[in-house]
Amino acid sequence: MSQATNQSWGGRFSEPTDAFVARFTASVNFDQRLARQDIQGSIAHATMLARVGVLTDDERDAIINGLSEIQGEIERGEFNWSVPLEDVHMNIEARLTEKIGITGKKLHTGRSRNDQVATDIRLFMRDEIDVIEVELTRLREGMIELADREAETIMPGFTHLQTAQPVTFGHHLLAWQEMLARDHERLLDCRKRVNVMPLGAAALAGTTYPIDRHVTAELLGFDRPSENSLDAVSDRDFAIEFTSFASILLMHLSRMSEELVLWTSAQFNFIDLPDRFCTGSSIMPQKKNPDVPELVRGKTGRVYGHLMALLTLMKSQPLAYNKDNQEDKEPLFDAVDTVRDCLKAFADMVPAIEPKKASMYEAARRGFSTATDLADYLVRKGVAFRDAHEIVGQSVAYGLKTEKDLSEMSLDELKQFSATIEQDVFEVLTLEGSVAARNHIGGTAPNQVRAAAQRAREALSALKVSA
Repeated sequence: MSQATNQSWGGRFSEPTDAFVARFTASVNFDQRLARQDIQGSIAHATMLARVGVLTDDERDAIINGLSEIQGEIERGEFNWSVPLEDVHMNIEARLTEKIGITGKKLHTGRSRNDQVATDIRLFMRDEIDVIEVELTRLREGMIELADREAETIMPGFTHLQTAQPVTFGHHLLAWQEMLARDHERLLDCRKRVNVMPLGAAALAGTTYPIDRHVTAELLGFDRPSENSLDAVSDRDFAIEFTSFASILLMHLSRMSEELVLWTSAQFNFIDLPDRFCTGSSIMPQKKNPDVPELVRGKTGRVYGHLMALLTLMKSQPLAYNKDNQEDKEPLFDAVDTVRDCLKAFADMVPAIEPKKASMYEAARRGFSTATDLADYLVRKGVAFRDAHEIVGQSVAYGLKTEKDLSEMSLDELKQFSATIEQDVFEVLTLEGSVAARNHIGGTAPNQVRAAAQRAREALSALKVSA
């Protein structure tokens, strides 16, 4: 039989696979990334087969030793990957058979490439989720600490990108942190559904061999074996769930990136990013470009694309396994890499943000950001809110004409709009008074920001313990 035909299934065929078709259908160029997980699963499978008497202890040991040697070859870059062997599974099995003889062919007893690849992907996803979780934790920790340090740094809060009310920089950072806290929960929840073992489902119906799937699941650290063999080999919704998490996370990071890009501009001048997170221009020597947040913002669309690709891949597949599922790996791998790299970039960058406090304060002072405070003051004095709104609107119009902020007007100037206004009004028209007045849970008062930061620390610590 021609070497162009895969030895695992070629017996039924009368001619070798066309060379182009072999390249077109092969996945080894990208699924070799699963080699470590494939070997991990095979070692557990061989261990279980020996326990139930399908393999002898000597056969088990030969297989495990051979697989360990192959792992070393792969890590050293000495392994010869073959396209005619199609995928990572058959490449490793063929090499094992070369090393230990016919015993290597016994490894595949009681399993199929269908449940094998499903197991490999879940092991891979579990490993990558754990790495991503570390980076997400690191980002949240850095964000919380920066928020605590900047609990009293005043900046304008915006709606419609128009100055609305003064807030603190720490309060704004904790808004980011709340987004990430929800993402963190989604990631850990996703991991629960990833950590279910398909191995033992075989091609689609299970196997006649006396396997013990609970043993294999325990050896591989899975919470449990899957309940249904048809679903086990064809399910990819855990990958879709991960890319859904990834899309929401990148949407949040993109929103943060947009603000960082705006804030570093000369028009805002709110923050400075260290040079190591920026680049310059080849023609304009004065430029300092916020490339890291811009690139994170740009990568968001590619992760959205991976989510749509996986949803579309699965939408019309009948049970059980179909070759379509070979197309799940490249978008999933890229989504994993993109999320991990974006989180690492942010975890390194965010704690190094340097707020330009004077610029932030001056921007908050402009734009009549304490107008709502004046309205609230009038309401507390007995003025109906709608009337107070009208009075403040007139005072703002006067300020625009005279180029004066509300806090810069004299008492006489303010009283021309309402006799109710007294000297104590200036206690609420200052930026410090405005933020301090929001002194409730979720508010921007500095003591509330510090308390919120402490609660966030405690919640993150509890999440790590439970995980």
